[in-house]
Parts: sequence; structure tokens; C-alpha cells
Amino acid sequence: MYNNPDSTQMLHFMAILFGFYAVIILIALAAMIIPSWFVCKKAGFSPWLAFLHMIPFGGLVLLYVLAFADWKVIPAPQPYWGQYPPQPPYPPAPPAPPQV
Repeated sequence: MYNNPDSTQMLHFMAILFGFYAVIILIALAAMIIPSWFVCKKAGFSPWLAFLHMIPFGGLVLLYVLAFADWKVIPAPQPYWGQYPPQPPYPPAPPAPPQV
């Protein structure tokens, strides 16, 4: 007929479920904080800003800060090709014929 669970069984089940969710949340936070730590460090910001992911919408705020701030690093020189890519080297011109 109807199986009515015991309240202590339900508490044990909820404790196991809470532990499972806590582990999942910690893994998800680590998956967001670790890359943000390295990006902040490379951008010249304090890597501790990566912990903004722990508050609601903090990761979104960090994303906007990184996107619109001036990064305090020296940019790598970009090749300047102008309008066309560089041409391969041309062979040397043949020598002029001797003058008689």
C-alpha cells in the first residue's frame, strides 16, 4: 500500500543530496575561477578579482571589466602588411650585357 518514509531517512537523504550539490558547485566554481585568475593576471589586474564569480552576477561584472578596461601589458607587435600580404623575394636581375 502507501509507503510513508521515516523522517530520519528523509534527513539522511537530504544530507547526501546536499553534499552532492556542494561538490558540484565547488567544481563549477573552480572551473570558472581558475581560468579567470590567469586572465586577470595576464591583463595586469589583481588575480583576486577572479573570486567575483562567487557572488551573483560577479562573473558578469568581471567580464565587462576585462572587456572594456585598458590592459596594463605591452601589446605584441602586429605585422604590418598594408593592403596586401608580403610578396616572396624576387630572383636577382640578370647581369647587363657587356658594352662594346
